Amino acid sequence: MSTAAPLLQVRKLRIALPRSGDRALAVDGLDFELRDNEIVCLVGESGSGKSMTAHAILGLLPPRVSIDPASEIVCDGTNLARLSEAEMRPFRGSRIGMVFQEPMSALNPLQRVGAQVREALVLHGQAHDEAALRQRVITMLAAVGLPDPGRTYRAYPFELSGGQRQRVMIAMALINEPRVLLADEPTTALDVTTQKQILDLIRQLQAERHMGVLFITHDIGVVADIADRVIVMRHGCAVEAGTRDEVLLRPRHAYTRALIDALPGRRPAARSDAGTRTDALLRIRQLSKRFASGGGLFAPAREVTAARAIDLDIFAGETVAIVGESGSGKSTLGRMVMRLIEPDSGQIEFEGRDILRLAGRELTSFRRHVQMIFQDPFASLNPRMRAGEAIARGPIRHGEAPAAARARARALLERVGLGASAADRFPHEFSGGQRQRISIARAIALEPRLLIADEAVSALDMSIQSQILQLLAELRREFHLTLLFITHDLRVAGEIADRVVVMRRGEVVEVGTPDEVLGAPRHDYTRQLVAAVAGADFLGTLGDDASPLRARA
Repeated sequence: MSTAAPLLQVRKLRIALPRSGDRALAVDGLDFELRDNEIVCLVGESGSGKSMTAHAILGLLPPRVSIDPASEIVCDGTNLARLSEAEMRPFRGSRIGMVFQEPMSALNPLQRVGAQVREALVLHGQAHDEAALRQRVITMLAAVGLPDPGRTYRAYPFELSGGQRQRVMIAMALINEPRVLLADEPTTALDVTTQKQILDLIRQLQAERHMGVLFITHDIGVVADIADRVIVMRHGCAVEAGTRDEVLLRPRHAYTRALIDALPGRRPAARSDAGTRTDALLRIRQLSKRFASGGGLFAPAREVTAARAIDLDIFAGETVAIVGESGSGKSTLGRMVMRLIEPDSGQIEFEGRDILRLAGRELTSFRRHVQMIFQDPFASLNPRMRAGEAIARGPIRHGEAPAAARARARALLERVGLGASAADRFPHEFSGGQRQRISIARAIALEPRLLIADEAVSALDMSIQSQILQLLAELRREFHLTLLFITHDLRVAGEIADRVVVMRRGEVVEVGTPDEVLGAPRHDYTRQLVAAVAGADFLGTLGDDASPLRARA
């Protein structure tokens, strides 16, 4: 590590919240330094203050949120906490770059990628001629690993994959060659292989440019893969700090130990005996689906295969995890089972009935027995409907007496850990994990036989994720559910599943128990997925081999 002055010093950082909130301070007395050629990870749950810290460094705090006058954020000898907006602008981009979590929200959908990266140069006075600007942007796009930078320069954000858009954001953050990079959950929404590629890219660029990187994440596995030093935050305070090995292998604080214990793959779920049965609850045969993708005034649409001749049996009482990268077809498969998407060909039988022939009341009745939990708990609940009404609405529509349905809704809210009083509150009054509990209660209110969970925990912190997985395992046994669990996280699949199905480009390439598929994969693609899992090597240092991923590591 360099002995030169730190690139960034944060001293006694206190960030005050509006008085109407449930706490006074978002960050309370945070101290740390960031030096050249190192990656410091801020890790903690939602609400811990880690993202608020990054926004404070860049002077991007929301209205009515303020920094205490005694706080210092020092970069190049200047206390950024005392600068006006006009004085702060030269620091953003030129000395401190930032990569946000969701690139689709950060990029202008109506402007070509090259123009957006070019704008970052122009705003900081890089007034070269047009040809030189274009060449510099294309060179930067190539440096972040985009395969055809000339085409990317002309593309719109919607024409790129999630990983490609994140590479564009990194190019934009680094185009002015800052010494400090702030990366706020840059890999959270990405599948395992894309996540590994972005982590490798950040590490490579950090080493080549001798930057300091402040990397914000809730994922201990990511911390294990990328950090030099770690700061653990809880309720706005740093509860532990040290090198990666000190914090992860010899944690001193109980909260740090709890975060590590919540890492998926630490505990295998109890397996059912459903895999020994021969009576399939759901039988899928030769299921295929193709979509038209892209196209426009000058470019013809191309066909994408989301499902190709899929054969799969799911037995009553078991949990089957469908895993694969983005675009593998796993979510399309779940939606075809729900009849939200119609397949081009093939057969889906549920309890011996061909559901593709159902219509009207028969289809409505089928959907009572098959329910779905979606990825985004913020978007899947009606913001104008109280939690109790959202849960009771389905049973009422299926003929249950309103009073009985509402009483059952309160009982289910109690069962999922929110308490009966939650029935009278609106969705905006709950956290993400609490909203997902409401979605689960709503799904099981109809007493389904099959529950489809589509990336149901991917947007949640590790500790909340662990709680939701445990809840689903308990409800499966209690309500005799069969669970089809769609995820890009192999650690989650290994913890919850009886069997794992690996999909690639619409095809099933491997099926087996977690020990077989994750511990001893046969297909090259499965081996690539397992090798890309964040923190897999770290899991291998934790002592026992209960998890298939840990055993393989």
